[in-house]
Amino acid sequence: MSTSILKIGIPKGSLEKATIDLFSKAGWKINASARNYFPSIDDVEITSSLVRAQEMAHYVENGVLDIGLTGLDWILENNADVEIVSDLIYSKTSVRKARWVLAVPGNSPFKKLEDLKGKTISTELVNFTRRYFEERGVDVEVEFSWGATEAKVAEGLVDAIVEVTESGTTIRAHGLKIIHTLLETNTKLIANRASMTDSLKRKKIRQIALLLQGALNAESMVGLKMNVPGECLDAVVQILPALTAPTIARLHNTEWLSVETIIREDVVRELIPQLIAVGADGIIEYPLNKVVNKEDSIED
Repeated sequence: MSTSILKIGIPKGSLEKATIDLFSKAGWKINASARNYFPSIDDVEITSSLVRAQEMAHYVENGVLDIGLTGLDWILENNADVEIVSDLIYSKTSVRKARWVLAVPGNSPFKKLEDLKGKTISTELVNFTRRYFEERGVDVEVEFSWGATEAKVAEGLVDAIVEVTESGTTIRAHGLKIIHTLLETNTKLIANRASMTDSLKRKKIRQIALLLQGALNAESMVGLKMNVPGECLDAVVQILPALTAPTIARLHNTEWLSVETIIREDVVRELIPQLIAVGADGIIEYPLNKVVNKEDSIED
């Protein structure tokens, strides 16, 4: 096998399906099997492996993988020397950043970080949490949690937890309160530093980064196409948002025009009635796979 073959790490677990779906929109079909840790991919220049997000940065750093997708939290937890190629802000449920927070029982007297001095904290993010408290001069005992972390503090097994959350709903549902945010994290596309010096691999990594970001850009956008009488064009264009400017073409043997643009999906329901009111007709909304911007390209 050629050394130019790019080895990609796909995060196994909660982000696995979202990642495979994202690659599909970007143009790569990945076929994963529950019994196989090496999914097939329809690109002869790429091989892929399923790796836990917690271990991804380690394997990218030591060259087992050329690139991988993992969170900033696990890069910091492993203190990994990797190159962050691009931000990919997505999750299985939303595009919000997640937070690692310090949570205590709802009736606890603890109100700030310093109140935990001498106490025991349970978390999966042990190394980062330990460094975080040490850097702030707060002496705590940090122990690893294998799961059900919220229950440990709710049952009094530990004094506090450091846990990841997007909305805080699960933490509050366990009767806990958040008193401090240690870290905001989101998914990163990371690369082995040596791989980035290989011209063939770097070119492929740039291609993947650009198209993955294009697929993410498209998740909140739709295309809108409509017919507009010539005398109504100015009124339509005036209310029509666009990435740059709408595309306008004259229809054959008529005074009507075809107007096409790309807009945020969340404004369509308000916009379409306004467009109809000023003369637009035959409005078509369609989904997008990718919206690729020059600014998303990584530079040499």
